[in-house]
Amino acid sequence: MNVALFLTCLGDAVYPASVGRSTVEVLERLGCEVDFPTAQTCCGQPAFNSGYHEDAKKAARHMIRTFEDAPYVVTPSGSCAVMFREYPHLLRDDPEWQLRAERLAAKTYELTQFIVDVLGVEDVGASLPGSATYHTSCHMTRLLGVTEAPMKLLQHVKGLDFHELPYKEQCCGFGGTFAVKMMPISEQMVDDKVDYVEETGAEYLIGADLGCLMNIGGRIERRGKEVKVLHIAEVLNQTEGAG
Repeated sequence: MNVALFLTCLGDAVYPASVGRSTVEVLERLGCEVDFPTAQTCCGQPAFNSGYHEDAKKAARHMIRTFEDAPYVVTPSGSCAVMFREYPHLLRDDPEWQLRAERLAAKTYELTQFIVDVLGVEDVGASLPGSATYHTSCHMTRLLGVTEAPMKLLQHVKGLDFHELPYKEQCCGFGGTFAVKMMPISEQMVDDKVDYVEETGAEYLIGADLGCLMNIGGRIERRGKEVKVLHIAEVLNQTEGAG
């Protein structure tokens, strides 16, 4: 099966060697041929969320052209997958572009959603001894509607002792530009999240949205907590004997 990888801005700029590589290796291990369209840029979500819809439309048209020929588009970010799903609404004033946007939206999947719902796989042969908890990001769960796929995959990770995160539905305080514009509130929200993670006693905090993980991970580091933050792609790429 051929798929095009949409790595996202944070994936490309901050996590290419960890999350990007892990995503490719997991997909290839499951029999996929992975293409990386080099023309890909930002999906336009920061501009869209800030009210700059004309700028967001330019980004949307570019990304539609970039991924138009791909059979499937897979991204390790539920938040950015949601933005692709937003394109038809964003471009609703132009019927031709709206149709092209609908086609892209229909073939775009968050990584765990693609593995479980399209490939039909729940056990990827991963192994990670230790205790872990999982952060359910807002965009992925509330807008994309992906809640079960990550859990199904984590349940099959050999050696992983899973602990439910208290108040898991609460936002971590990132929210894209919210963390910049409303910094004092964002800081209090992420402090709450870190407290809840610590309450579980978990060694690992796992998530599927890079923005959330960057936000929570940064706060964990600043507070000197010994919790390792992992994207779920990194977890799924751990096999027995791997470091």
